[in-house]
Amino acid sequence: MDSTFCQAPLAPYACIPDRSRGRLVDEPSTGGRSPFQRDRDRIIHAAAFRRLSSKTQVFVYHEGDSYRTRLSHSLEVSQIARSIARELHLNEDLAEALALAHDLGHPPFGHAGEDVLKRCMTPFGGFDHNAQSLKVVTKLERHYAEFDGLNLTWETLEGLVKHNGPVTGTLPGYIAAFDAEFPLELADHSSLEAQVAAVADDIAYNNHDIADGLRAGLFPIDAVRDLPVVGPKLAEVDARHPGLDMARRIHETVRRMINTMVSDVVAHARANLAEARVRDIDDVRKAGRPLVGFSPEMHATDLALKAFLFPNMYRHYKVMRATTKARRVVDDLFGLLLSEPRLLPGDWRNRCNGPGTHETAQEVCDYVAGMTDRFALDEHARLFDPKVNP
Repeated sequence: MDSTFCQAPLAPYACIPDRSRGRLVDEPSTGGRSPFQRDRDRIIHAAAFRRLSSKTQVFVYHEGDSYRTRLSHSLEVSQIARSIARELHLNEDLAEALALAHDLGHPPFGHAGEDVLKRCMTPFGGFDHNAQSLKVVTKLERHYAEFDGLNLTWETLEGLVKHNGPVTGTLPGYIAAFDAEFPLELADHSSLEAQVAAVADDIAYNNHDIADGLRAGLFPIDAVRDLPVVGPKLAEVDARHPGLDMARRIHETVRRMINTMVSDVVAHARANLAEARVRDIDDVRKAGRPLVGFSPEMHATDLALKAFLFPNMYRHYKVMRATTKARRVVDDLFGLLLSEPRLLPGDWRNRCNGPGTHETAQEVCDYVAGMTDRFALDEHARLFDPKVNP
């Protein structure tokens, strides 16, 4: 095997598997897998992970199966995260686990579903997809005989909660409750692997939304010619491959954009680590700022891409029409099930304690948040369409 492509020895500031702080419920180690590889495998086998295949990013389910789902997005984030972690000599397995788990708490219909649950849950403690991801992996996955959740390592849970930075101020209720049982040092910065997963999410999100928007015809390719990075990479592709068909032009442009952004993150992280004189993971957590991210120039590009996508894609009238219908579906489901919890299936119904209570609202929220787009549409039809059998 070519040693160029093997995992180099981990840097002293990486998360070292043998130094993991362990799990909430102690378990014997298994041969052949590190603790973070075991976490990754449990995430992949989780029901919530499988359901990501039918949860959308921007387009709702019935728009077609050619666009990215939460699952395909998570896999793309994982690939980017592993590439960055390898270049920085960080733990690829932990970065991968965090990338695969980061969207587990998202409800159906993308941000439309999340907005509705936030509003519906305001009287009952609110809704936060980051807290919901923690809840999924520590409570809602119910498969193992000895514990609820997946019993992931401290490092994976810490990174899942803090991948966007320290969590301070008024904490979401579930994060506060779990932290009291298994403290995650919420005021400190996360590991470099978690920071890698966060920036990989940004890279994948922007680039692939550009690709999906172009393929869906929401904006023409000429509209992106003046965008930083996008325009120069498109010009590079057209000069190198004149007459290339549209699908390949888009793919070649986007892959060059991703490579450019990954290279920027790696170079900027190396400079930050040297400047901060980071020696170990404790220095990372006490650095007072994230050490992995875009350079100032690429950060400006990231903001420019988001500024373009917001009106041209996320607020496109076709997307807004689908979003409006999606919001109504989630709103109807939450309202009906909160007022009539007897309509919930089995265990969900048994955990409720009457219409309109705080406990019932939490159960209804967890039930709805776990739905795929297709199941939400089908459940809405079963509950609201007299012509559909319940």
